[in-house]
Amino acid sequence: MRVHPTPADPTPMFFFDVRDPSSYLVAERVERRLPEAEWIAVDGVALAPAGEDALRAMRTRAEAEARTLRLPLVWPEEFPVRTSCAQRAAAFACELGAGPAFVLAAGRLAFCGGFALDDPETIAEAAAAAAIPLGPCLEAAGESWRDEELGELSASLRGIGIERLPAFRVGSHWLQGEDALPMASALTARAALAQGPLAPVG
Repeated sequence: MRVHPTPADPTPMFFFDVRDPSSYLVAERVERRLPEAEWIAVDGVALAPAGEDALRAMRTRAEAEARTLRLPLVWPEEFPVRTSCAQRAAAFACELGAGPAFVLAAGRLAFCGGFALDDPETIAEAAAAAAIPLGPCLEAAGESWRDEELGELSASLRGIGIERLPAFRVGSHWLQGEDALPMASALTARAALAQGPLAPVG
């Protein structure tokens, strides 16, 4: 997976963990404000392991963000999610180009409906919403080898100073946190203007 594009590459990248409520709340706006973004699943737990204090801070931030956005936020009974099935399935969806639809469907089921993210029925519902074949999606959810890849991506982010999700990269710029999307959108627009119109052919 490409994590370090060249500074000349204006394609924005959105790094998320489907189990992370802040990633979900930002994902609700990424598709509208940054539709060209490449969605990349990483292991948020490996990026910043959460103790009780960190977990409380995460809940507080997410609840404040939901109020600001006027979005519902329901805490699933099983939270935080201890296993990786949903995130593995999200990585598989991204490989198929269906990451946004899967992540939004899964996030709404979990953080609006209170459904357990790693329940096969929740994953199946998200797969159906994203038009992903159910069998391969459930198979991906059980592929433990994906955990190592997700963890390696998190280590790469941690190595350049990213401490929490969601995160963005636009060219040479790195951004993180719930309030990063507006700047990522502005940087993407600026990069597109800097490229200018294509020269005529012939």
